[in-house]
Amino acid sequence: MWVGEKYAGFENYQLFKAKKYLISSSDKLASQAGKKILDKGGNAIDASIAVQMVLNVVEPHASGIGGGLFLIYFDKKTRKTIYFNGRETAPSKAFPEMFLDENKQPKKFSEAVQGGLSVGVPGVLKTLYLAHQKYGKLPWSQLFEEAINIANQGFPITLRMSNALKELDYLKNFAGMKNYYDEHGKLKKVGEIITNKELSKTLAIIAKSPTKAFYEGQIAKNIVKEVNNSKVNQGLLSLADLKNYQPKTGKLICQFYREKYKICTMPLPSGGVSTLQIIGILNNFSLANYSPNSADAIHIIAEAIKLAYADRKEYLGDVNEKIINKLLAKDYLAMRAKLIDFSRANNNFSAGNLTLKKLTNQEILEKPSTTHFSIIDSQGNALALTSSVEYFFGSGLVVDGFVLNNQLTDFALNPYRNSNLVANAIAPNKQPLSSMSPTFVFDKNDNLLIALGSPGGPRISQFVVKTLVAILDWNLDIQRAISLPNFAVIANRLELEDRTELVKLKKQLEKLNHQVVITDINSGINAVAIQGNSLLGGADPRRNGYVAGH
Repeated sequence: MWVGEKYAGFENYQLFKAKKYLISSSDKLASQAGKKILDKGGNAIDASIAVQMVLNVVEPHASGIGGGLFLIYFDKKTRKTIYFNGRETAPSKAFPEMFLDENKQPKKFSEAVQGGLSVGVPGVLKTLYLAHQKYGKLPWSQLFEEAINIANQGFPITLRMSNALKELDYLKNFAGMKNYYDEHGKLKKVGEIITNKELSKTLAIIAKSPTKAFYEGQIAKNIVKEVNNSKVNQGLLSLADLKNYQPKTGKLICQFYREKYKICTMPLPSGGVSTLQIIGILNNFSLANYSPNSADAIHIIAEAIKLAYADRKEYLGDVNEKIINKLLAKDYLAMRAKLIDFSRANNNFSAGNLTLKKLTNQEILEKPSTTHFSIIDSQGNALALTSSVEYFFGSGLVVDGFVLNNQLTDFALNPYRNSNLVANAIAPNKQPLSSMSPTFVFDKNDNLLIALGSPGGPRISQFVVKTLVAILDWNLDIQRAISLPNFAVIANRLELEDRTELVKLKKQLEKLNHQVVITDINSGINAVAIQGNSLLGGADPRRNGYVAGH
């Protein structure tokens, strides 16, 4: 099933139904690669590696082995869940002021993002290898075959890739980006077939040597050389940083909803805490009594988002279980919910008054690139994986055919407020705060119902919540829930998705004191669900989403 790109709310994006397994990703070639692995008897973890490697080839602007990921996994046999944290880490030589200029002012994001200084230690490869060692079935090398073939034989330039290259004109100045321009320096056309022979060779090496070559061998040396000798913003990476990188695993954090559902996601440094805070606040309102796309429903959800993001700006950054427990406490969220006025928007909510060390206000600069895919296999194992190089084409640096992330700009570029370090300040070996929020929904008997997630920077939690409310409160199927027009709150401005029926709500919402902006809101929600004996798949009409199944 092909799901088109660009516009939302179209009825012709049909729900995909299957019996054995499903994959929903942002690209047809990637979903088909995962399907081939499942056809050969592989499981969800095996398929996820094949999908991610193909996405590295065809969607280099969004994710790849030069970036990081969060993966949540449901093991049907044991009925247990686990997360794999493959977020990038800051180099051991990193320091809080590294993005301040000579006048001690934070660099503009557009300046900080370019070159070696923004590159964190990539986590994708070691994390996927750890997941494969723990749960994989098929040989590691077999999972790379499709990506190697596509990189060799060629793939089309997508509209989204082309738009990213047009928008970021500085990318043509980076030698590694020459693949996307002709001999005259002109951007190649949408649909034009390009290859990536260098990446093909790199993936062939990794297929035989899972992590050694990348984290300790010649690829590692090439990464360090490229980062530290960058013509723009030379970096601080060392071979020891790469060798010492270790992915993390642990338990998901969960929140009950409507006394019927358990919603689970990643803990810090992911955006999962914010997702569950919004859900926990909304649990105090009967959203089923409101219509989808109604001003009243959008008003309540928008106010819940503002409350959660006020806490995010104040408290989140350093990984602290005590903070998570307090922010997700039922009584605390009920108290926060009481601050919502049905008749007037509050555009200046303060963070909750918790007995925690004040960590000072910080801006959220995370940019909306990234990718997400969801898989359920024939054994009932499932995963949701969100992966990123941060901004489009990351730092602009390319090594051996793959893009290096700019994830360090997810830290606070200005590390101080009122002479105090903010929670998300850069520190050696630290992971920056993220908005990525891969999510599971279970029923009250711990049966898996839904796996979903989205790219979208600070809007990710909002996209996930919109989709969950549409499914759980408004009884929409997952495709209709994904296609439902988007709205989001950024810097206390309420964004309504252009060219959708939400546009007509602008005046009504402004009367409620919302600062309304009409704009494109480009989510990339990919979800799979279980309903009785059927599997249901949905993909986002705003991207090149594709659901494959059997």
